[in-house]
Amino acid sequence: MASADFKYGQNCSICLNSHADPVILRCGHSFCQGCIDRELDTQQESGVYTCPECRKRFHERPVLQKNMSLCHTAECSSTCHEDHEASGIFCTYCIHSPVPAIKSCLLCEASLCDSHLKVHSKSPEHVLSEPTTSFGKRKCSTHKKILEYYCSKDAVCICVSCIAFGEHKGHYVEPINAAFEKKRDKLIHFLEKLTTKKKKTEKRVKNLQKRRTDVQEKAAGVTKQVNVLFREIREQLDLLEKRVLGEISNWEEQVSHTVSNLILQLEVKKDELSRKMFDIEELCHMSDPVTVLQGKGSLREGDDEDREREDKKVHEAGDLDECLISAALHAGLADIMTGVKRGIYVSESLDILLDLNTAGNYVMVSGDLKTVSWSDLNQCRLETPERFQYCQVLSTRNFSSGRHYWEVETSESGDWMIGVCYPSLDRKGVQSYIGNNHKSWGLCKFNNEYSAIHSSDVSQISHYVSSQSFRIYLDYEAGQLSFYELQGPIRHLHTFSAIFTEPLHAVFYVWGEWVRVKS
Repeated sequence: MASADFKYGQNCSICLNSHADPVILRCGHSFCQGCIDRELDTQQESGVYTCPECRKRFHERPVLQKNMSLCHTAECSSTCHEDHEASGIFCTYCIHSPVPAIKSCLLCEASLCDSHLKVHSKSPEHVLSEPTTSFGKRKCSTHKKILEYYCSKDAVCICVSCIAFGEHKGHYVEPINAAFEKKRDKLIHFLEKLTTKKKKTEKRVKNLQKRRTDVQEKAAGVTKQVNVLFREIREQLDLLEKRVLGEISNWEEQVSHTVSNLILQLEVKKDELSRKMFDIEELCHMSDPVTVLQGKGSLREGDDEDREREDKKVHEAGDLDECLISAALHAGLADIMTGVKRGIYVSESLDILLDLNTAGNYVMVSGDLKTVSWSDLNQCRLETPERFQYCQVLSTRNFSSGRHYWEVETSESGDWMIGVCYPSLDRKGVQSYIGNNHKSWGLCKFNNEYSAIHSSDVSQISHYVSSQSFRIYLDYEAGQLSFYELQGPIRHLHTFSAIFTEPLHAVFYVWGEWVRVKS
C-alpha cells in the first residue's frame, strides 16, 4: 500500500511521508502527530481506538508521547534534504516530481535521489560523487574516461588510458582518493597554520587597538590637566597683573596728590607775589620821598626757605621704584612656576657631575666636572675596577625613582654617545660600549649619522638632526628614556621602553671632540 518512496520505520504509515512531529503509541508504532490525532478523532465516534498499523485495541483514547529518536532523525533528514535541495540538483529519473539528488554517477552522468540510488548499480566502474552537473570536468578531455588517478609530476587528474599509453606513461600516479586525502591533510595543516597566524594577527590588532585607546585616554587626561594648568596660570597671571598694576597706580596716585597740593600752594603764592610786585611798581613811580619811605611793600624775599620746603615735599613723594616693581613681578612669576612644577610636569632638572674615577685614560674631565673631552694622550690614571677601558665616563649621581631630565651640549664634529646605564655595566671590552649590551641605552652620532642603540639593536633616526643641544628625559617607574633635540622647537628623537631593575647613571662617550653637561 505504500509508494516506492516509502521507507519502513522512517515514514508515517498514514501519510506515507517523513514523520512530522513524530509521536509513539503504547504498541511501539509511530505516526505524525497530526495524522494520528485525525485518525483517533474518527475512531472516537465508535468508541473503539486501534493502532492504524498493528490494529491493537485500546480501551481509552491512547496518550501520545513524543518519539525523541525519530525527532532527531527527522531533523537530520530535513537538514540533509534542505542541503541537497539548496544545491539545485535534482534526480535525473524523477521526471514527474523533482526530487533533490543526493549523489551523482560519473559513469552514467546522472544524478540520483535516495530511492534511485538504492537500485543503482554497485559495480566499481559506477563512480559516485556529490551531486554535480559538471560531468565533463570529472572525465578526461582526451579519452572521455573518468578521472581516477592523480599524476604528482604534472599535478593533474588523469584516467587509466593516460597511464597506459598517454603522455603520463611512466609517471608516478596514485588513486585520486588517496591523492585527495593527502591534499586534504596538507590543506588542513596549512589551514591550521593560517588559523594560528590569524589568531596572532587578531591578537596584535587587539593589542594595537588597546594601545590606541590607551594613547587616546592618556592624551585626553593630559590635555585636561594642561587645560586646567593653563587656566590656573592665566588666573594667577591676572591676579599678579592686577597686584603689580595696583602698586604702580598707588604710587602714581600718591605722587600726583602731593604734586597737586604743591601746585595749589604755588598758585596762591604766585598771586601774592603778583600783588607785591604791583605795590612795589607803584612806589617806584612815585617821586615823593616820604610817601615811598612810608609806603607798603617789604623788601624781604623769604622765597629761598619756602622753595626748599616745597622741593623737599616733592622729593619725599619719590620716583617710581622700578626695582621694587620688578622684584614683585619676578616673585609672583616664580610662585606661579612653582605651582606649575607641582602640576603635570613634575620632572626634576638634574645637576649632573662627571665621576673622574670612572673616566677612561683617553678622555679629559674639566675642573667643574661638566665637560668630557677626547685626548690622544694617555692620562695614566690609576687602574681601578670602576674605570672604563675606552673613552667613557659615568655621572657621580644615580637615580632609581622619579622623573628627571638633563641637557647636554655636543661639539659639531667628532663622534659621541650619550645615555644611561646600570652601575654593573662591564668596564672593559667592546661589550662595555654604550648600547652594545642590555645594561645601557644611548643616542649615538657616528660619521654624522644619528641612531638609538640598546642590546646592539640599532634604530636609525630618520629625520635630519641639526642640533648640538639635547635633552635626556627619564621616567624611572614608567620605564621610559627619551631623547629630544633642542634646536628651535623641541623635537622628539627616540624613546626606549624598559623595566629598569637597577639604579641608572648618566653615561658619556667621546671620540675626537667633547660633550658638555649644561647647568
